[in-house]
This record gives sequence, C-alpha cells and structure tokens, in this order.
Amino acid sequence: MSNDNDEDMHLSTDELAKIERKYDPEMAFRPTGPILSVVISVALVAMTTYHFYAAGFGLIRELLHRSIYLSFVLALIFLLFPFRKSTEYTMAPKAWYRFDGVSFLDITLAILAVGATLYLPLLPPEIVSERVGNPSQADVFMGTALLLLTLEAARRSIGPTLPMIAIIFILFALFGPLAPGALKHGGTSWLGLINHLYMTNQGLYGVAIGVMAKYVFLFIVFGVLATRIGLGQLFIDLAMLIAGKYAGGPAKVAIFSSAFMGTISGSSIANTVTTGALTIPAMKRTGYPPHFAAAVEATASTGGQITPPIMGAAAFIMVEYLEIPLRDILAAALFPALLHYFGIFTMVHLEAKKLGLRGLRPDEMPKAAAVLRKNWLSIAPLIILVYFILSGRTPDFAAVYGIIACVVVGFLNPVNRLTLGDLWKALAMGAKNTLAVGAAAAAVGIVVGVVTLTGVGFRLGYVVVQTATDLGSTFGSIWPLSYFAVEQWALFFSLVLIAVACIFMGAGIPTTATYIILVSVAAPALAQLNIEPLVAHFFVFYYGVLADITPPVALAAYAAAGIAGSNPFKTGNTAFRLGIAKALVPFVFVYSPALLLIAEGFTWYLFSITLLGAMLGIGTIGVAFAGYMIAPMSGKQRTYIALVSFLFIAPGLTTMFIGLVLLVPIIYLQIRAHDHLRLHAKGLNLNE
Repeated sequence: MSNDNDEDMHLSTDELAKIERKYDPEMAFRPTGPILSVVISVALVAMTTYHFYAAGFGLIRELLHRSIYLSFVLALIFLLFPFRKSTEYTMAPKAWYRFDGVSFLDITLAILAVGATLYLPLLPPEIVSERVGNPSQADVFMGTALLLLTLEAARRSIGPTLPMIAIIFILFALFGPLAPGALKHGGTSWLGLINHLYMTNQGLYGVAIGVMAKYVFLFIVFGVLATRIGLGQLFIDLAMLIAGKYAGGPAKVAIFSSAFMGTISGSSIANTVTTGALTIPAMKRTGYPPHFAAAVEATASTGGQITPPIMGAAAFIMVEYLEIPLRDILAAALFPALLHYFGIFTMVHLEAKKLGLRGLRPDEMPKAAAVLRKNWLSIAPLIILVYFILSGRTPDFAAVYGIIACVVVGFLNPVNRLTLGDLWKALAMGAKNTLAVGAAAAAVGIVVGVVTLTGVGFRLGYVVVQTATDLGSTFGSIWPLSYFAVEQWALFFSLVLIAVACIFMGAGIPTTATYIILVSVAAPALAQLNIEPLVAHFFVFYYGVLADITPPVALAAYAAAGIAGSNPFKTGNTAFRLGIAKALVPFVFVYSPALLLIAEGFTWYLFSITLLGAMLGIGTIGVAFAGYMIAPMSGKQRTYIALVSFLFIAPGLTTMFIGLVLLVPIIYLQIRAHDHLRLHAKGLNLNE
C-alpha cells in the first residue's frame, strides 16, 4: 500500500470545482466582470423569488409561467456559458466587442431570447388561439428565433449531442417522404413545423418545460439550501457511524452517504464530487486500488437519480405523463433504488474481504453525540418535505414549505447559521443549477413535438417490436430455447433493444432528456407488448441513468477518476461492473411488476417472492463478478454462478428453488477452499 500521507492528499475546493466543471458541462460557467456579475446575481435571485411566489401564492396562466421560466433560462445561459468551452475559466481579456467578459453578441442573443420567448404569451389569448394553424410572419420569425436560440443554449450548457438529435428530428419532420420503410410520412413545411412547436403546447412550451417550471426548479433550490444548512455533512457523518468500522469501511461509507445525498440531489456528478472528496481518499488509504475507489463513489452517486423523494426531474415528469400522485411514483421507486445500493454493497463487501481491507479506526470516526448535537436540526426540512408529499399535497406545495423550513432552520441553527448574504448566494446558486436542465427540457420539447406531429413514436415502436419478433422466431426454433414461446422471446429482445438505445442515448445527454425522448418512442413499443405504462416509464428511466457509469461517456465515473487520480476508462469499466444490479433490476420489475408496489396485480406475496429472488440474483451476480464468496473462485465457477443468478431474477418459487439447488456445489467447494486456506495460514503461523 502507498504511503498514508500520499494517499490522504485531499484536493482543494478549487481543484474539486475544476473537476466538476471539466466533467459536468452544466457547471462550466464563465467568470464575468463586476457589473455583469451583479446583474446576473440579481437575475438569478429574481428567478428564484418569482418561482417561489408563483408556486406558493401566484395564479399565473400556464403558458405565461412556462415562458417566463424559459426566458430566464435562455437569457442567463447566453450570459453565463461561453460559445466555446474554456479550460482555464479565467476572465476573458478586454476587447472592443466584450463588456465585462461577455461579448455584445451574447448580450444581444440574451435580449432576443427574452423577446422571442415572451412574445407569444404576452399577446391576448384570443389572438393567439386565432393564429394557431395560421401563424403570421411575426409568429414565424419569433418561433424560428426561439428554436435556433434553444438549440444553441442547449449546445452551450449540455453539449452538442442533444441539439444534434433535435436537428435530426427537425429534418425528419421536413423530409418525411424521403424516410425509409415504416418511418416514411407525408412531411411538413417550415411554417407547419413552427406552428406546432411554437404556437401550441406540444413543443417548446410542452410538458418538459412545464414540469421544470412548476416542480423541478423548486426542488433543486431546496437541495442547495438543505446542503448549505448542514444536511449534506450530517449524511456523511451518519454514513461513517453506520458503516465505517466494518471491513472496507470507507467504501461502505461512500454507498450510504451517496444514498443519503441522493434524497436531496439528483445530479450524479455533483454527488460524486461532494461525497467523493472525502470517501475516495479514505478508500485509497485503507487499501482499495484508486480505480476501484473512484468506481464505488461514481456508482453509488448515480443512485441519487433513482432515490426518492427528488430523483432528478424524472419523478415529476412521470407525474404529468402518468397522471398519478407523486407519492405513488416515490413508492414505486423505493425498492428498486434499495436493490441498486444492495448490489453495490455486496460487491464492495466481497472486494474488501478478498483484499483483507480494514475498516476505519475509532480515531478516524466521528462521535455520534457530537454529530447529532451539531447537525440534527438540519434534517427537519427533509422530514417536512416528505410529510407533505406523503399526505397528498402537490409537489410544489411540499417544496415551498421545505424551502421555508430550510431558511428558518438556517437562521435558528447556531452551528451552520445562515446569513442574509448566504441566503442570497444559495438562492442564486439554486437558480444557476437549473439552467442546463431547463435548456435540455426545451430542446427535448422539439423532439417530442416532432414525435407528436409525425407519429414517429408508433412507427419506431412497430420497428422495434417487429425486429424483436423476428429475433424471437429465430431463437425460438432452436432447442432447448424453444421451451419459451416466440412472444416471450419477442418481449425479451424488445427490452434488450430498448435498453441498449437508452444507454447509447444517455451517453451524451442528461438523464431526464434521455428519459423523455425514449419514453416517447419506447412506450408505444412496450404498450404493444402489454407492458403497464408505469413499468415502461421506469424501465426507460433506469437505463438512461445507467449511462452515467457506462463507457465511453461515463461522466460520473470520469469525475471520480479525476479525484482519485486513476485511469478514467478503467474506472468506468469497474463502475459499470459495480452497477450491474441496476442493469438487472428493470428486467425484474418488467417480469414481476409487484416490485414497484403500486403496479397492477400487486400482492404482498408476489412482492416478497420478487424481492427475495432479486436479492439472491444480485448477490450471486456480485459473487460472480467479484470472484469471491468466502474464498477465491476459478473462472469456471464464476461463469457457472453467473448463469445460475438469472434463475433468481426470473420471479417464482420454482426457479428460485432450482437456483438454490444449483448453488449447493459452489457453496460446498467454497467451504472446502476456505477451510484449506485457513489450515494453510495456521500452518504458516506454526512454522513461524
């Protein structure tokens, strides 16, 4: 093991911020001069204040509310994100075409974005309704400007992948007669496209922007404030108290702290940097290889996007799409999220046992009494938030009172006391953290608008199902695979094709954007296979999240590698291996929706069988990947146990019993190997 002092080198706050900017394009803000900094800060706080007022007290027309949110987002992106990504993030040199570090062109684009966004909603509603289907030249100009500005804002804040996808969909809408096979359609004109995307609520002002403006903004602000008043530190300290003393303790601390942080933050990269700054050096110090330490933190941090109550933005999108209460979505998400962490914990524990790693010493652990005395009050806002959600209140109502609770606790708590300056900075940072996700939502609105305009979702769904059916017919004709019906093979291959599409799509765009796009395409395909809508939405969402730890674009894993000083690609591969449970869980709840608690046909008996089978399957696949149960395994044993693990994931007592019987030889061989190693070690001790 390396020298302790070397392994315990913690990165500074500036270095961590640099890593976050490097791997998270959503945080790559450019520095500005004193005048523009004040203007931007005031605009950010005004944005937060407006949304707080609108949610708690305002009665604002839906279209106007969405447009005000989008105008803030686009204008601030052009002021805060440069045309080209900077590597140094230093103030741009003075030039005649810049003011306070921002070009006059960007300032002009910011002003134009406000005008194009607010133009339509500020017109009298009766005039707007008359123009739908027959937009004026001014409507087409403003709609075109907003479309182009949205694509550029998305490119600056989240990268080029999503804007390129949106452009492909636009071309598909315009040149439909040239599309191949089942994708061919009649096409539309530019006027028809702008009419649909700009004049209706099916495009730029669609559901995605509506959810961001109504719910997600407030929950992001809540997460920033909750972290500021000490809740994040409380989570890390509690994780150390719960798991720190056991074998490989720092890695288990990373799992628990990331799970706790996931309740208030849906950003994989932010979670990785926040908790990884502490856990990764501690893991290296106790003997974990750097790439493994980074992979543990990255994999655990991606769980924040599937952990109630915030779950990034996906939970709120599901509320709008499925028209069911948020508390039902959170109930459905609970056990799949726990299975994700159970899978990581299993692999980390086995790795610690295999390497013989220690836990934290008493002098490295915080004192329980001191932790609770210092930060116990910071948990109150989260309890209030969850209480209002579970009591059936709307998400925005719960978020408003959660934010109020954060402010009250911040002013009352003597340990992490909140000053007016701190509150101003927190409100500004909360708004700043929503900009990229807002631009992504607007760009996704373009894609979804084209889907509704052309009906391509059903066409692609047909292509997926037909391809899966053809594959199923081929495999179903081979013995012993013919034991399963063609329909069963068609379902399986449909799920595999959709899963692969989600991972590829998620490799370059935010999880929520991936989810919205893929659910527009995958939901019709899964509906043709009689999959319940709730299950279809969760399936697509889970595989979109998996992209954050799937090479070649595993952003959370690469950020963790930057902290650990490890090889990014090796870290990404290890993170994917640790997160394999997340890849298996969606198949579990497709074949047995009882795992989601509120799905159709739920019974406690089915739920118990499914949960037990999933835990056995995840545990055995963990053993296979770790190559260790209570003793090292051969390659043949690992392959054998990996194949057996699939029997547990297929729910049912019969398959579970067969799987347990097939495990007996492995368990016997492991006991013999363990006894042999113990006797060998004892003999060495006697010789000594």
